[in-house]
Amino acid sequence: MILWLWLCCGFSAAMGQPDSELMARYLEEKLMADYSVMEQVVRRVPRQTRFLQRLETRPRMSEFTVKSTIISRYAFTTVSCTMVNSGSEAREGVFEMQIPAAAFISNFTMSIGNKTYYGEVTGKEKKHSSDDKEKVKKPPSPLNGRENGYETFKASVFIPRKMQANFLLHYEELLQRRLGKYEYMVSIRPQQLVGRLRVEVNILENSGIISLEVPPLRNSKHKGNGKVEGDVSPPPSTVIGQTKTLAKVTFSPNIVEQTKIARNGILGDFIVRYDVNRELSIGDVQILNGYFVHYFAPTDLPPLPKNVVFVLDSSASMVGTKLRQTKEALFTILQSLRPEDHFNIIGFSNRIKVWQQDRLVPVTPNNIRDAKKYIHNMSPTGGTNINSALQTGAKLLNDYIAQNNIDARSVSLIIFLTDGRPTVGETQSSKILSNTKDAIRDKFCLFTIGIGNDVDYKLLERMALENCGMMRHFQEDEDAASHLKGFYDEIGTPLLSDIRIDYPEDHVEEVTQNFFPNYFNGSEIIIAGKIINHTSDSLHVEVTASNSKKYILLKTDVAIDLPSRNDIRSVPGLEDGKGDQNYIERAWSYLTIKELLNSRLKSNDNQEKEYLTEKAKSMALTYNFVTPFTFLKMREAGLHSEPPQEELISPSTDGIGEKLQSLQGHRAPPGLRRQQDKQRIKISKTSADGDPHFVIDFPSNKFSVCFNIDGEPGDILRLVSDHKESGVTVNGQLIGAPAPPNGHKKHRTYFNTITILSNKPERSYLEITPTRIILDDGERLILSCGRSAVVRSSSLEVSISANSNITVTIRDTISFVILIHHYKKPAPYQKDHLGFYISNSKGLSSDSHGLLGQFLNHEVKLLQESLNKTHHPAGQNQTEALKPNPMNTLKVKGRLVPVVWKQRKIYNGQQEVDCWFAKNNADKLIDGSYKDYLASHPFDTGISSGMINSL
Repeated sequence: MILWLWLCCGFSAAMGQPDSELMARYLEEKLMADYSVMEQVVRRVPRQTRFLQRLETRPRMSEFTVKSTIISRYAFTTVSCTMVNSGSEAREGVFEMQIPAAAFISNFTMSIGNKTYYGEVTGKEKKHSSDDKEKVKKPPSPLNGRENGYETFKASVFIPRKMQANFLLHYEELLQRRLGKYEYMVSIRPQQLVGRLRVEVNILENSGIISLEVPPLRNSKHKGNGKVEGDVSPPPSTVIGQTKTLAKVTFSPNIVEQTKIARNGILGDFIVRYDVNRELSIGDVQILNGYFVHYFAPTDLPPLPKNVVFVLDSSASMVGTKLRQTKEALFTILQSLRPEDHFNIIGFSNRIKVWQQDRLVPVTPNNIRDAKKYIHNMSPTGGTNINSALQTGAKLLNDYIAQNNIDARSVSLIIFLTDGRPTVGETQSSKILSNTKDAIRDKFCLFTIGIGNDVDYKLLERMALENCGMMRHFQEDEDAASHLKGFYDEIGTPLLSDIRIDYPEDHVEEVTQNFFPNYFNGSEIIIAGKIINHTSDSLHVEVTASNSKKYILLKTDVAIDLPSRNDIRSVPGLEDGKGDQNYIERAWSYLTIKELLNSRLKSNDNQEKEYLTEKAKSMALTYNFVTPFTFLKMREAGLHSEPPQEELISPSTDGIGEKLQSLQGHRAPPGLRRQQDKQRIKISKTSADGDPHFVIDFPSNKFSVCFNIDGEPGDILRLVSDHKESGVTVNGQLIGAPAPPNGHKKHRTYFNTITILSNKPERSYLEITPTRIILDDGERLILSCGRSAVVRSSSLEVSISANSNITVTIRDTISFVILIHHYKKPAPYQKDHLGFYISNSKGLSSDSHGLLGQFLNHEVKLLQESLNKTHHPAGQNQTEALKPNPMNTLKVKGRLVPVVWKQRKIYNGQQEVDCWFAKNNADKLIDGSYKDYLASHPFDTGISSGMINSL
């Protein structure tokens, strides 16, 4: 938006516009003299006296400061500017500021002499008139005033002689994550050298700040930006301070340093980039005073395969730089396609040219080479038939999806690039939008790119919004090729599809968008809402998504009331906060208004549009945001008002850190959650747990057998070995701990890693520790044991109950349960460890082996030994009578094994098991000896072990 505010304080004059270069040179000398730096940079004052008089009509900017406070990605920015009119008559002062196009202005205040004017956010009527003191000029198109993601705010006032004017502008924005970083930008273009110029950015991220960087000033439109080729250092005078959760960045160049950057006062964009710490899972839920915001940005996921059609404008208007840079970008993009992707290219002008007819081709060296030749030979000619180009691309992609057995979780998309408006074929925007939506039918997403000043911005933006895509607009400058490549990098690595995030309906309301067709690497999904259940002490969160061959279900409970974790009252830059603004509530209002505006843009129903307009206007008025349906109306605050003070709009930081909690997780298709909730974990007694203690249950005999294994730390034990038949192997690795006082053992051992391998129908493995699970079936996925989750593929399901247990189900016929043992205050002889339980062994073959596996399909007989002479089979109801006898015998595969009666506790001590105990490391009970069950590494399947095979 371009906002012109004309306040005429008893004066009216039209001033000439001097040559900008001479003006800059003169003001430079004037300011340098004022600040006693004349001896450092000497300039000769121009001699044209009449021209100097004209130069002096421009008020001098004595101060330009920007202060930003970013709290959990939500940025409050205050721009303060002071202009001094040292002339003998009133002069016009122009305050101009480029702000991010995604930001909302929340306040604007001016003081001229002893008068103060404040901006009141007012709703626009269908036809509103301008008053005497204010004129609002609506730009003829959204591109006017919009440059590389900025819009221009402009206020013009007449400053009485020998007086000054103060301007104070406030705006807010929610930072978006792109390519793995949040980027905060401040435009520093005061149009003249400034005596006191300062930018201060304060960041508070409770989850921890990482990768903080301040690149050189960015200014692609003007020369003299001070950037040396290859230079990546911060701008001169930049100071960076950082702790774990807080950062402060300042930029305060003096006159000399400003001159070295740009003599005309157009320094460029000051940029701060950073990311936050993320745990093994996927989210950060923050709750404050009845509102919540959920940031979802999973990492360590394998990319999904893509089916992509590039639709490129090759009309006559693309001649020269635009087509050359498009080709350069496409050459780089083609090289970044992955082997599992498929693609095609369509060039369009007044004719449509398809590179590969009726198909998408796989990514191979030959296909990439041929595609580059096709792009290289594209020549600009003819008009612009946008409608036919999109229809052709949509049909090509739809036919490929329908006729080929593509992966159901692959991501299909069209990337459409043009520099103009439709001139051939269908040229009516509404028809093109309707035709495109009908052709795509919600089956894939459309991403649009506009280059230059002649594009139909609204058409491209709406096409993308209506078809789950994004739109980018780039100027025709030297960075266009890198912009194109950067945009592709944002969408070139899809990690998840069909993401749905749910909260209990009776706990929340007015939740923003919670279904997303795709999640791209380096981006972030943000959901916010109101909490209506104020009696609950937690918020339940569930996330469902698809990842390559797996469905993912994540669920957790987030505490609503948490003790304070950060005291920020003494943090520089945050200590003056006196407002009562809830940054999470404002983030929710920001997101809600943005979604209402997008919904209105997509709607074709006038009644619905009116409803969305009124709702967006009402929220904007409530939260004091300037939107397309509200505007700033300047009102006089009265005589002798105090000048505006910066601290009046400082966001409240009360309680920050008190109600923030990280949450991580993954999720699956609807219905899977309810099915899982109904299932209760069924665990048999057959297990290896504790030090480690082994239990074998024989249900048909109605008794159990137990034994101990005294291994060495680092030993890897084969627990189940059935690689040849069912394809399943389970190994457990031991860690050591000191023996308890007065114990008979020299040390203790526990399982701290359980490895489960399966090679049927396809190879996959799980590596489980007390803190994390690594699942690899050709694509690696890392999950936290501290977050409940379900991951399901075609033959494998992993269900995590947070900090309790993990259930692994293979082909619905084999189930293992791994218990997680955590000690809050462990003794020296206690270590966090795992317990392994066999829940379902139906899918294991009769030839399965291992310390536990060898007993799953074999009978064991219990014999009573009398004076070591005769043996009598013990019937099933004789077990109780045998308890007192210290000497009983098991018959295992013809071997006689002496056993004694014992009691064992399993399931974290919750259940007691009566069992017959075999001493001496299960001598004669197990086939071979203990050493025969040692694996060489965690993924050893034992197929080369002669002993195991012979057994």
